[in-house]
Amino acid sequence: MATRTSRSSGGGGARRFRQLLIVAGVIAALVFAVQGGEYGTRDLMRQRARRTSLLHTNDSLQRIIDSLKIYERRLETDAALQERIAREEFGMVRGKEILYRFAEP
Repeated sequence: MATRTSRSSGGGGARRFRQLLIVAGVIAALVFAVQGGEYGTRDLMRQRARRTSLLHTNDSLQRIIDSLKIYERRLETDAALQERIAREEFGMVRGKEILYRFAEP
């Protein structure tokens, strides 16, 4: 029968080294599971921030669109607004009014 001889200094060091390697491997696997891959934690956080920014921009643009729709409705139905724009933008006059323009020499 073979008897096992115990080494007082060598066996414990190898076992300790193997345990450290196993612990390091488990830690590396956990870090890769959280941070690694195509979409890591940092990527997901950046995507969430980008989504929030896009939602804010979308809300702002929707408010602008709503106000332009209201302005369009007013422009189609409000005679006073139509007259003001015709006078300011196109220099139109009403009835017997005379428009004078002074040119610089």
